[in-house]
Amino acid sequence: MVNLHLKGVSDLSIIARHLTVDMYKCKNSCFDDVQDLQAALKTLLMESNLDILSSTSQIMSDDHIAIILLFNEGHITVHAFPELQYVSADAFICEENAAPEEVFSSIRKLFKPEKTKTTILKRGDFGTNTDMKPKTKTKVAPLRRIHNTGSKVINMLKNKDNKNKK
Repeated sequence: MVNLHLKGVSDLSIIARHLTVDMYKCKNSCFDDVQDLQAALKTLLMESNLDILSSTSQIMSDDHIAIILLFNEGHITVHAFPELQYVSADAFICEENAAPEEVFSSIRKLFKPEKTKTTILKRGDFGTNTDMKPKTKTKVAPLRRIHNTGSKVINMLKNKDNKNKK
């Protein structure tokens, strides 16, 4: 275990929560205008009672959109890849009991992905190595699950048929 010693801090425990989110096959047309996307994200944060200090957006050289929102409690970054219908985002909230997944619930509704993968990290000093392991969760939209299950059944039947022919 690594001990963190900061000036003026005697016992450092969990000081922040960091959530990363990957959203696949996003369906919303909010990719069309960078300023509209930035405004929508600002509105979502304000509805979550987060006071925005500043925000910036940029269309990057590979045509993806990068948005950074800074607020009193931390930051959120969003990288949107319109051609891939993919969005990666993270939220770093400097509070021990922060719930960044609540903020991302509304962000997921904005992008309407078929599949999401989230990882939550606790930042700071930890008591044991098991405390440092991130918690990962994957969510798949109901229609996508049905499609995946159907493909698995078809492949299973093909494999069974091939075995019977041998």
